[in-house]
Amino acid sequence: MRYDRIDARILEIVQKNNRLTSEVIGELAGLSATACQRRLKRLRSEGIIEADVSIVSPKAVGRPIQMLVLVTLERERSDIIDRFKKAIRSSVEIVNGFYVTGDADFVLYVTAPTMEDYEEFTRRFFYVNPDIKGFKTMVVLDRVKAGFAVPVETPSEN
Repeated sequence: MRYDRIDARILEIVQKNNRLTSEVIGELAGLSATACQRRLKRLRSEGIIEADVSIVSPKAVGRPIQMLVLVTLERERSDIIDRFKKAIRSSVEIVNGFYVTGDADFVLYVTAPTMEDYEEFTRRFFYVNPDIKGFKTMVVLDRVKAGFAVPVETPSEN
């Protein structure tokens, strides 16, 4: 997956606002709309752009309770890890899930309408899973920053 200086500029632009037209993105990146469309298509097909999403306010859609959950598995075996990753992907309550190093094996970002709903989720998701050794919940008091923008390094010209 290689990209050049112009691709890097396009990536910076679409991470700030992916609803801009190809004409506007092209103008900002110094390209024609057609050339911009070709580059965007390639960036998507190569997996450099993984998805085009909107960031939704959990509070606005009735899920004001937000938690970060640290999960520790009983054992770090590949079948157990794969099974837990699959469970994460299939849970609508889990917005983001990360397999991490350190004291926990996974960090999950979970939303719920109420604390009672979160408690029910924990019973259904954690307590019945024999592969889970334990979990710790941190309730989010304030979401200070939300986004998916990644700093894009501009490749050096060779």
